[in-house]
Amino acid sequence: MTPVRELVPLLMVQDLAVASNFYRNVLGFQFTGRWEPGGQLAWCRMERDGTAIMLQQAEDEDGPADGRGHGVTFYFHCDDVDAFHAEVTSHGLNISSPELAFYGMKQVFLSDPDGYSICFQSPSSVPAASDAESDCLA
Repeated sequence: MTPVRELVPLLMVQDLAVASNFYRNVLGFQFTGRWEPGGQLAWCRMERDGTAIMLQQAEDEDGPADGRGHGVTFYFHCDDVDAFHAEVTSHGLNISSPELAFYGMKQVFLSDPDGYSICFQSPSSVPAASDAESDCLA
Protein backbone atom coordinates (compact mmCIF):
# COMPACT_ATOMS: atom_id res chain seq x y z
CA MET A 1 0.00 0.00 0.00
CA THR A 2 1.36 3.44 -0.93
CA PRO A 3 1.82 5.69 2.11
CA VAL A 4 -0.25 8.87 2.30
CA ARG A 5 1.88 11.45 4.07
CA GLU A 6 0.09 14.75 4.26
CA LEU A 7 -3.30 16.43 4.33
CA VAL A 8 -3.31 20.12 3.42
CA PRO A 9 -6.72 21.79 3.57
CA LEU A 10 -7.57 24.47 1.01
CA LEU A 11 -9.65 27.30 2.46
CA MET A 12 -11.53 29.64 0.17
CA VAL A 13 -11.30 33.12 1.71
CA GLN A 14 -13.03 36.42 1.03
CA ASP A 15 -9.88 38.56 1.31
CA LEU A 16 -6.65 36.67 0.82
CA ALA A 17 -4.51 39.58 2.06
CA VAL A 18 -6.42 39.67 5.36
CA ALA A 19 -6.44 35.87 5.78
CA SER A 20 -2.74 35.40 4.96
CA ASN A 21 -1.83 38.28 7.27
CA PHE A 22 -3.75 36.58 10.10
CA TYR A 23 -2.09 33.20 9.55
CA ARG A 24 1.35 34.79 9.20
CA ASN A 25 1.39 37.59 11.75
CA VAL A 26 -0.94 36.19 14.39
CA LEU A 27 -0.62 32.39 14.13
CA GLY A 28 3.02 32.28 13.01
CA PHE A 29 2.70 30.52 9.65
CA GLN A 30 5.12 31.31 6.81
CA PHE A 31 4.58 31.42 3.06
CA THR A 32 6.04 28.33 1.35
CA GLY A 33 4.27 28.76 -1.97
CA ARG A 34 2.26 31.42 -3.74
CA TRP A 35 0.53 32.10 -7.02
CA GLU A 36 0.34 35.74 -8.08
CA PRO A 37 -1.20 36.14 -11.53
CA GLY A 38 -0.78 39.73 -12.67
CA GLY A 39 1.09 40.50 -9.44
CA GLN A 40 -2.00 39.85 -7.28
CA LEU A 41 -1.86 37.09 -4.65
CA ALA A 42 -4.55 34.54 -5.56
CA TRP A 43 -3.37 31.41 -3.71
CA CYS A 44 -0.78 30.52 -1.10
CA ARG A 45 0.51 27.63 0.93
CA MET A 46 1.54 28.44 4.47
CA GLU A 47 3.38 26.23 6.95
CA ARG A 48 4.28 26.20 10.58
CA ASP A 49 6.31 23.48 12.28
CA GLY A 50 5.48 20.76 9.79
CA THR A 51 1.79 21.62 9.35
CA ALA A 52 0.36 23.32 6.30
CA ILE A 53 -2.73 25.08 5.05
CA MET A 54 -3.58 26.58 1.68
CA LEU A 55 -5.60 29.75 1.20
CA GLN A 56 -7.26 30.82 -2.04
CA GLN A 57 -9.06 33.99 -2.97
CA ALA A 58 -12.74 33.10 -3.35
CA GLU A 59 -14.42 33.97 -6.62
CA ASP A 60 -18.12 34.18 -7.53
CA GLU A 61 -17.99 30.62 -8.87
CA ASP A 62 -17.07 29.38 -5.38
CA GLY A 63 -20.52 30.22 -4.08
CA PRO A 64 -21.61 32.33 -1.13
CA ALA A 65 -19.31 32.82 1.83
CA ASP A 66 -22.13 32.20 4.32
CA GLY A 67 -21.81 28.70 5.73
CA ARG A 68 -18.42 28.04 4.16
CA GLY A 69 -16.60 25.64 6.47
CA HIS A 70 -19.71 25.07 8.62
CA GLY A 71 -19.35 21.90 10.67
CA VAL A 72 -15.61 21.56 10.11
CA THR A 73 -12.90 22.29 12.68
CA PHE A 74 -9.19 22.11 11.94
CA TYR A 75 -7.17 20.62 14.81
CA PHE A 76 -3.48 21.46 15.08
CA HIS A 77 -1.41 19.51 17.59
CA CYS A 78 1.31 21.47 19.35
CA ASP A 79 3.79 20.72 22.11
CA ASP A 80 2.45 23.29 24.59
CA VAL A 81 -0.92 24.92 24.02
CA ASP A 82 -0.37 27.29 26.95
CA ALA A 83 2.78 28.65 25.30
CA PHE A 84 0.94 28.86 21.97
CA HIS A 85 -1.89 30.79 23.66
CA ALA A 86 0.61 33.23 25.20
CA GLU A 87 2.27 33.69 21.81
CA VAL A 88 -0.88 34.48 19.83
CA THR A 89 -2.41 36.69 22.52
CA SER A 90 0.85 38.69 22.52
CA HIS A 91 0.10 39.30 18.82
CA GLY A 92 -3.24 40.85 19.75
CA LEU A 93 -5.57 37.86 19.39
CA ASN A 94 -8.28 37.96 22.06
CA ILE A 95 -9.22 34.34 22.80
CA SER A 96 -10.19 32.32 25.86
CA SER A 97 -7.58 30.43 27.83
CA PRO A 98 -7.00 26.77 26.98
CA GLU A 99 -9.42 24.31 28.51
CA LEU A 100 -9.14 20.61 29.24
CA ALA A 101 -11.30 18.30 27.12
CA PHE A 102 -12.65 15.16 28.76
CA TYR A 103 -10.38 13.03 26.58
CA GLY A 104 -7.17 14.54 27.94
CA MET A 105 -6.30 17.26 25.44
CA LYS A 106 -5.80 20.86 26.52
CA GLN A 107 -7.35 23.02 23.80
CA VAL A 108 -7.83 26.57 22.64
CA PHE A 109 -10.41 27.35 19.95
CA LEU A 110 -10.48 30.35 17.66
CA SER A 111 -11.98 31.51 14.39
CA ASP A 112 -9.99 32.91 11.51
CA PRO A 113 -11.15 36.07 9.66
CA ASP A 114 -13.42 33.97 7.41
CA GLY A 115 -15.05 32.13 10.32
CA TYR A 116 -13.21 28.84 9.91
CA SER A 117 -13.02 27.04 13.27
CA ILE A 118 -9.51 26.18 14.43
CA CYS A 119 -8.31 24.34 17.53
CA PHE A 120 -4.75 24.18 18.80
CA GLN A 121 -4.21 21.44 21.34
CA SER A 122 -1.62 19.51 23.30
CA PRO A 123 -1.81 16.51 25.61
CA SER A 124 -2.49 17.39 29.21
CA SER A 125 -0.68 16.04 32.24
CA VAL A 126 -4.13 15.63 33.79
CA PRO A 127 -5.48 12.16 32.95
CA ALA A 128 -8.41 11.84 30.57
CA ALA A 129 -11.82 11.20 32.10
CA SER A 130 -12.92 7.57 32.36
CA ASP A 131 -15.81 6.36 30.19
CA ALA A 132 -18.17 6.76 33.15
CA GLU A 133 -16.98 10.32 33.74
CA SER A 134 -17.22 11.26 30.08
CA ASP A 135 -20.83 9.97 29.96
CA CYS A 136 -21.64 12.49 32.68
CA LEU A 137 -20.09 15.29 30.66
CA ALA A 138 -22.20 14.68 27.57
